[in-house]
Amino acid sequence: MKNVLVSFAIVCFSFGTASAQQKLPSNFYSQKLPNGLEILVIEDNTVPLATIEIVVKNGSYTEDADYNGLSHMYEHMFFKANKDLPSQEQFLKRVQELGIAFNGTTSQERVNYYVTLTKEKLNDGLQFMNSAIRYPLFLEQEMKNELPVVNGEFQRNESNAFFFLNNDMNKTMWGKNYSRKNPIGDHDIILSCTPEKMKIIQNKFYYPNNSMIVVAGDVNHTDVYQKVAAIYSDWKPSDFDPFTKWSIPEFEPLKENIHQITVNENAQVPAFEIGYHGPDTRNDIQATYAADVFSTILGQASSKFQKDLVESGLANQAILNYGTCKYVGPITIFLIPNPKTIKEAYNKLQENISQWEDPAYFTDEQLETAKNLLVIQDAYGKEKTSDYLHSVTYFWASATIDYYVNYNENVKKVTREDIRNYVKKYITNQPHVTGLLISPSMKNAVESAGISYK
Repeated sequence: MKNVLVSFAIVCFSFGTASAQQKLPSNFYSQKLPNGLEILVIEDNTVPLATIEIVVKNGSYTEDADYNGLSHMYEHMFFKANKDLPSQEQFLKRVQELGIAFNGTTSQERVNYYVTLTKEKLNDGLQFMNSAIRYPLFLEQEMKNELPVVNGEFQRNESNAFFFLNNDMNKTMWGKNYSRKNPIGDHDIILSCTPEKMKIIQNKFYYPNNSMIVVAGDVNHTDVYQKVAAIYSDWKPSDFDPFTKWSIPEFEPLKENIHQITVNENAQVPAFEIGYHGPDTRNDIQATYAADVFSTILGQASSKFQKDLVESGLANQAILNYGTCKYVGPITIFLIPNPKTIKEAYNKLQENISQWEDPAYFTDEQLETAKNLLVIQDAYGKEKTSDYLHSVTYFWASATIDYYVNYNENVKKVTREDIRNYVKKYITNQPHVTGLLISPSMKNAVESAGISYK
């Protein structure tokens, strides 16, 4: 019967190959099992390794305040005891036997877990990941043992003053839905985690029809399809859409300009962070490409932005960044002013922002250079397949595979008018949050510069 099911799955594959493959790069192969599990194979025979990644549409955007950080905790519990390897000792022994390198990450809109091993052990690796994704035990003692590791992550973040600036900014930017933009989570919520809460998360989101498995490296896609079908076809899908049953709330738009200050004793230099609500991949895809191009224009040393702020000596660093998201991509301006010219740097920054709609603010050469830089960065990122697939899975969760595959083509199409529309809609005269980071000893300098924050 198992062989019959595998054969049936292979037949199903054959019906989808042509239409799916037309939109993908020549080394990409995509299929879907009858249970909804998406399979993506990226063939690259550069080195005799294979990376297996399972990505789930989950993350902080699914968490209310009572669960903030538990997707992060789930990540820590993924590579622990399961039904097939029922103790941490057995789990680690199997890791050693297979020569596996493993890790996982939790972001706002994606969680991913991945292993890299020799291509000869691909089937063993698929079995290993199947046990971890489907049959975790969530042993209470293992959870307690993992808490110092989580504590270490918080301590590393809290040793950096910029963490506090960003965290304070996010609380104001996202209001009552702050938890949904906070992947690291609430320390106290994580410390109070129970196996029962882990199972609640599993029963909400960990289904094949909310997941994708990617196998990348020195593999053959037909062979991968057969192996994945044999192991994962009996993974039972949910009979509900998690995002219908537990819908993601929309973020309330900012209604006014807000200025705030973060005082932290570890701050070595003052820093400004300005945040806007930007475009998302559900409602304004075109603006997401324009946002990336414009940020790259401003990052060039020849740009007016860099000349006015950094080359002039008013600031040590000036950055405009946009983060692609399905639910409100943040636009962030980061400025580290020269401590002696805090007010002058801030005023010059505001002057530049007011000019961003001006067609003369950047040149045609800078526009084309920015597009080329984005294409080159993408090509550079593809040099190591075991890392490259993480970008693919990020966009699968926060946009679509097509968004990523066609990214370079769409970036090349960005026009001055696209950038102007993006700036006008999301930045010029739009409500925003401005945060200033200082140490206690910098207060006098800030006050003497005439900067007044609440």
